[in-house]
Amino acid sequence: MDDQKARIARQFIEAIPHSRALGMRLVEIGEGTAAIEMAYDPRFVGDPQTGVIHGGAVSALMDTCGGAAVMSHPRAPGGTATIDLRIDYMRPATPGQKIRATATCYHMTRTVAFVRAVATDDDTDRPVAAATGAFTVEPARETAP
Repeated sequence: MDDQKARIARQFIEAIPHSRALGMRLVEIGEGTAAIEMAYDPRFVGDPQTGVIHGGAVSALMDTCGGAAVMSHPRAPGGTATIDLRIDYMRPATPGQKIRATATCYHMTRTVAFVRAVATDDDTDRPVAAATGAFTVEPARETAP
């Protein structure tokens, strides 16, 4: 993979305020693929009685991972933004465990990129959530010499 694309994808994630606030960490980046982890944090618990992380935090993780997968795609000329993201929550994430999202940009047109993503905790055989999404394909920006 192009080192510049990896650097840009990493900067994209680090520049998003909610990504920093949620402690997201890019752990893998490839040609149209990305993996991002988010450590368990009691601040993000949606149900204090169970300790389960709020679905909004999982959604933000999957959305960010999908955007990183698009930006790392060999045919992606520039930035991206989410057009549509459908998330199916299959089970609560296990309290105390990190959540890892992996995403693949499996198809790209001139203006739209299509992504599949999955979120897991330590039990990688039983997904926490699965997502499909569409993202914009923005033209490359001119950079100053």
